[in-house]
Amino acid sequence: MNIAVELMQKFKDRETRNKLKVYQNKVEIIRKRNLEAWNDGQLQAESLRLKKEAKSGTPLDELLVDAYALVCEAAKRKLGLQPYNVQIMAAIALHERFLIEQHTGEGKTLSAVMPAYLNALTGEGVHVLTFNDYLANRDAEWMGPIYRFLGLTVDSVQAGMSLSEKRTAYAADITYVTAKEAGFDYLRDTIALNEADTVHRPFHYVIVDEADSLLLDEARVPLVIAGEPGFSGNDDIRFAAVVRQLEQDEHYDFDEFKRNVYLNEAGSAKAESLLRCGNLYESQNSHLLMSLNCALHAELLLKKDVNYIVRDGKIELIDEYTGRVAENRHLPDGLQAALSAKEGLQPRAGGKILGTITLQHFLSLYPKICGMTATAHVSAMEFENIYMLQVMQIPTNRPNIRIDHPHRIYTHKYAKLKALIQEILSVHSMGRPILIGTSSVEESDMLAEALAVAGVPCHVLNAKNDAKEAEIIAKAGEIGAVTVSTNMAGRGVDIRLGGGNPTQAEAVAKLGGLYVIGTHIHQSVRIDNQLRGRSGRQGDPGDSIFFVSLEDELILQFGIDKAIRNLRQDEALEESVLSSKIAHIQRVIMGQNFHIRQELNRYSDMVEEQRRILYGERLEILKGETPMSPSEQRVRLYYIDECWADHLAYVSYIREGIHLEGLVNRNPIDEFHVQIIRAYEQIPAKINRESVKMLAKLGGSNDPAEWEKFGLKSPTSTWTYTINDQYMEHSRGSWNPGMIIAYWMRRVLRPVFGWEKF
Repeated sequence: MNIAVELMQKFKDRETRNKLKVYQNKVEIIRKRNLEAWNDGQLQAESLRLKKEAKSGTPLDELLVDAYALVCEAAKRKLGLQPYNVQIMAAIALHERFLIEQHTGEGKTLSAVMPAYLNALTGEGVHVLTFNDYLANRDAEWMGPIYRFLGLTVDSVQAGMSLSEKRTAYAADITYVTAKEAGFDYLRDTIALNEADTVHRPFHYVIVDEADSLLLDEARVPLVIAGEPGFSGNDDIRFAAVVRQLEQDEHYDFDEFKRNVYLNEAGSAKAESLLRCGNLYESQNSHLLMSLNCALHAELLLKKDVNYIVRDGKIELIDEYTGRVAENRHLPDGLQAALSAKEGLQPRAGGKILGTITLQHFLSLYPKICGMTATAHVSAMEFENIYMLQVMQIPTNRPNIRIDHPHRIYTHKYAKLKALIQEILSVHSMGRPILIGTSSVEESDMLAEALAVAGVPCHVLNAKNDAKEAEIIAKAGEIGAVTVSTNMAGRGVDIRLGGGNPTQAEAVAKLGGLYVIGTHIHQSVRIDNQLRGRSGRQGDPGDSIFFVSLEDELILQFGIDKAIRNLRQDEALEESVLSSKIAHIQRVIMGQNFHIRQELNRYSDMVEEQRRILYGERLEILKGETPMSPSEQRVRLYYIDECWADHLAYVSYIREGIHLEGLVNRNPIDEFHVQIIRAYEQIPAKINRESVKMLAKLGGSNDPAEWEKFGLKSPTSTWTYTINDQYMEHSRGSWNPGMIIAYWMRRVLRPVFGWEKF
């Protein structure tokens, strides 16, 4: 099997080399166009010619050389930037719809301008999806002079813009926007009752920046538009109180990876006694069991300053991949309420869900998609499997001379911390800048305190002070700088040696460049590589190293040889086999996560297919393609939205308990499909029935005031948020033996043997 994999890899590597050679030849042709002698008017006339050619149907591939030569010359004149050959190669690959791996500092922003310009010539619009609002605005303003010089319009979308401002931004030839904001705007369009209230044009071509984050890490995140949220009752506080009276092992157990927690038989009995509810596993108590499980999860698995912070009286979730506060992100309603109760805060109900779509499904609406990131190769198989996107590794402009040292592995956490502090002291004494990547807010604060005691001043960058990110990162490459960060420093960040000061940069380079230290390894190798990539940009010197202990959570989950684990020493272990075992663990977890995503997709794909069918009908009505009176149009749109919202509520209800089907030897996914198909098939008749009733009440009135009187209007207010569905991933039906025994004893055996009174 390994031989087959190696042969396949060799074949792909040869294919990549051949492709890059073709690109290099094309770059030489582009360079030979040599437009330096042309005046501005000639360049702009050439751009106008290309636009006419594209709109008349000339294939864009035939216009690529002329278009890219124009962009290169415009970039030089308007921004003083001369694209490197490798940037042009990356731009060719993007047009050919590859996902390119381009190292940090290699100039992805400028590479994207060439395919964006070329594909915008047709007038159908191009979206460049960025990591955050700041980058959307920055890149649109920074690259804007190139587009405008060549006669194209460019704009950026920011959260909080008015409807008219967004319509204008999306009408531009090139629009920079975050994936989430574009997705939320699409959801708003899907519930608009007038075409004038929509903002998107038909989707055409998209370039996804930080593609591995959006296409993999966050692809499963559901975007949600909902009615105005309210406050839930006090039941969650009651369940939190019950959970605090339960004891580990006696009343509940964890799964082997501590990703789930379950009541056992004794725990079920204790909870029933405290809740005075009778058998928890009777169907009428299913809501109690769900709330109790949410309270268990919130109390025992969600850690403050690791999974979330409390700021200004609100729960703010932390993105596990970036370490940033995940803005407007919520857990599923029951779990969010349980977490609020745990922290003594008033739980808020999410409001009626009006529409939802995952980022993966939203991005699949674009006929042409490509992407770019610094870390794609290790997940190439997943990109190809899910998006049919092939990864193309682009060479660096200058050789990468960063030294990536082997992991330093210690037997226990204290030994690791001691060695870590010593390493920082040693490197800091030279004046060399250091970036330390930690696993959580809690760890970053703790390490900063330890460094203060050791006399090392440092800047801390984590979810608590994310507003200062740009300021802290700008100084992270200066002489003597020590920056302690969560994964925040791993995305969309460029650390320049000497803070951008050429003289200081030279001095830092002589000291060895930026020294990157990881205090833990992440589940995904890609995230580790993101941290490494902060150092060694554009041929700069640098080093990276990861400190690991056998007590780290990831290692404990999968286990290491007990003979080694029982050792306790302050010195690093010299077992080279441990490094390969750790690499194996990361590969196993990435594989597991891939399969989890595949399984979850089987739940959401069916719902998305149903949504697209219903939305297709809705869009025809909205655009007036179906002949009907204004009042009939308004009524049918209203009831399509009402019935779909009800369907989503039913889907959520079914999804929460579907894993129970596994206990009676039925496939949960198959049962889920059967039930939601049955429910969906009833929607058209319900829409027709309710529409007929309402039209009778209206008496054919086309007066908008009359419509409003009967409630045929958009929600008075809506809000958008994303759902962190890790909980759903981890609780996808992997019940442990203790809970299965508890279920059968309390659901089946107690009634049979007359044990109800116990």
